[in-house]
Parts: sequence; C-alpha cells; structure tokens
Amino acid sequence: MNFKTKYKICLWKAYFETGYAITNYLKYPLLLLGILNKITIKDALIYSIVYGIICFIIGFFWFKTDFAKASCEVSNNFNKLSIELRNKVIRGKRKI
Repeated sequence: MNFKTKYKICLWKAYFETGYAITNYLKYPLLLLGILNKITIKDALIYSIVYGIICFIIGFFWFKTDFAKASCEVSNNFNKLSIELRNKVIRGKRKI
C-alpha cells in the first residue's frame, strides 16, 4: 500500500473519530430510545451504520470549515510549551 492511500485512510479515520467525539453524548439518548422501544438487531445495525455516516459527515465538515484549526489554537493557548515558544518568538522579533 502506498503512502497516499495510507494518508487517505488516516484522514477518513480522523473525520470519523472527530465526528464521533462531537456527537459522543448523543449516543446515550439513542441507546435509551433503543432500550425503551426494544428495537431488533436489524434495526440496531441500520441505526449504527447511519450514526457512523453522520459521525463521518460531521467530522468532515469540522475539518473543512476550520473548526479543527480553531480547536488546536484554543489548546495552544493553554499549552505551556506553546506559550513559551510564542513568547520567545515575539521577544526575538522585537529585538531585531
């Protein structure tokens, strides 16, 4: 398998995992509805596939609309290494 294919698979995985993380709390009400309605295994499989597709789509739009960059920037504002590096770069530019 070449690198380009591996990259695409990892990108798709990131899309799905991000969408799954965003919709993480949605799975509990869905589980409760499934228990209360006593759905069949076939219906559970169909709902699971639909939920997986929705997770992928949400993750795709999360990356394509720059929410991933914004999320990374928020975490960088609290990361000690990132803060220290930014302070050194800013001080270094002012001296020049």
